[in-house]
Amino acid sequence: MTDAKNWKLGLSSCSTRRVDEDTFAAYAAAGIEILEVSLPPERYADTDWTAVRALSERYGVTVRSFHLPYSPFERNNIASPDEDLRRSTVALHRQLLRAAAAVGATVAVIHPSGEPNEPGERPRLMEAARRSLAELAPAAEALGISLAVEDLPRTCLGRGSDEILALLSADSRLRACFDTNHLLGDERPEDFARAVGSRIVTVHVSDYDFRNERHWLPGEGKNDWPAIISALEAADYAGPLLYEVPLAAPDSIRRPRPLVPADFALNRAALAEKRVPPPFGVPDEAVCRESGWTR
Repeated sequence: MTDAKNWKLGLSSCSTRRVDEDTFAAYAAAGIEILEVSLPPERYADTDWTAVRALSERYGVTVRSFHLPYSPFERNNIASPDEDLRRSTVALHRQLLRAAAAVGATVAVIHPSGEPNEPGERPRLMEAARRSLAELAPAAEALGISLAVEDLPRTCLGRGSDEILALLSADSRLRACFDTNHLLGDERPEDFARAVGSRIVTVHVSDYDFRNERHWLPGEGKNDWPAIISALEAADYAGPLLYEVPLAAPDSIRRPRPLVPADFALNRAALAEKRVPPPFGVPDEAVCRESGWTR
């Protein structure tokens, strides 16, 4: 069984929406060892990935994972019932897997669908997603990359361990990205971690109120962090604690100031000791009620 105290600290570039020198310098100064590339969809085409790798090496911040873009859904959806759109999305992801390899990433995170999806359409969409994942898994392996399918909220595919495991069964090389704030059904995050177990290769760490995804800092929501960490240890998880939390507060929470990279190091210390971190911000209950999701 692994020990959470040995897990490295990571932070998605969604925190700044950039992979420039300022981002790498700030991460390094705060002791953040791992960066996940995650950018607005229009930024992938014009980013100099060779320059990003050079910054990674200069500042000693490893680009371990690369989040494949997942929007706009009308142009990017591996589960689309429109075969032309599905194929064009697979082609885009094949191209971006090469970009992921160029920056040194060994994990590529992929969303299994867009949304909204009607209940009666799910079997057909699951089959399309499985076909796409089966086509992409060998392409990723050839580049030294594990393709990690992320659990998603609301009507998306992959909204529980049963659907994630069904998607992973498309190819034995597929792995999972466990997002700790996406499960909105009866399954709790710690139960998901136990069910998916050793197939989890990366974790998107954030908190929420169980009403909708929030991407809050752990301690600001309702997650049982000691239980989540214990479940990941039991699964022999060996990746980083990779936070997917923007520095600027969303409307759903009130904070005394914007987050800074150093805040994540303090938060991680509590999680590694299986403690619930003290809340940094206070949820705005009115906004959360209005922006909740009803099954």
